[in-house]
Formats: sequence, C-alpha cells, structure tokens
Amino acid sequence: MAEQIMSQSFFETLHPLLGRLNDERTISPGKLGVLRHLAEHGRATTSELAIVGRVSPQGISLAARELERSQFVVRVPDERDRRRVWIELTDAGRQKLAQESAAGHGWLDRAIAERLTPDEQKKLEAVIPILRKLSSEASDG
Repeated sequence: MAEQIMSQSFFETLHPLLGRLNDERTISPGKLGVLRHLAEHGRATTSELAIVGRVSPQGISLAARELERSQFVVRVPDERDRRRVWIELTDAGRQKLAQESAAGHGWLDRAIAERLTPDEQKKLEAVIPILRKLSSEASDG
C-alpha cells in the first residue's frame, strides 16, 4: 500500500513539472520524441518509431508527415527494398530539437536556481540516478 501511495504522489508531483516543460515547447511531446529518437539512433522506419514511442503506426505516420511538412525529417526509400521507407532527421530537425530542448531546460534550470536552496539542489541531483533506473525500466517494457 505504501508503494501505491508513493507512486501516486510521485506522479502527482512530476505531472505538473512535465506539463510546464511542455508548455515551453512549440511541438508535441510525441513529435519531440520522434526527433530525439532519430537524433540518438539514426534513421528508422515508421514501424520502429511506433514501437519505440508506444503508439499506433497510424499515429506515427501522421506525426512523420507533419514533421516532414515542417522539413524536420525526410522520407528516404530503402536502396535494396523499395517497399521500406526510412525516416531521417534533417539539419532543420536537429536545430528544432535543440531549440525545443533548450526551451524546456531553460525554464527548469531557472526554477531550480531560483526556488531551491543549494542543499535541495544537491538532493535533487542525487535522485537523478534513481530516476534513470526507473526510466530504463520503463523503456525496457
């Protein structure tokens, strides 16, 4: 029961922070996730992006079309199998990812510096490896 209370409290605490981070951005978290995945792992198919993003192939196809219209990604037919199409990040997409990340991080950096004491900042920093462990578990499925 204590774990359930902790997880609920954890979620209720993180949710507004994530919302505030996303308020600073001009594209959706899903599209930002696509750009981030492509930046970190290179080109991918829409099927791969759907699995990684845990969304439907139709949802990824729509996001990829919108990112392509904004020239943040391009579709490139596979040289060996013309049925396969790769989604690749463009230079404009890299710039957009950096801009969007900086917008959210800038707000959070200011909030940490202005609202937390040096001791609280150290405590927050100490929690990061624990959160990474949970994040790793979440991405493993």
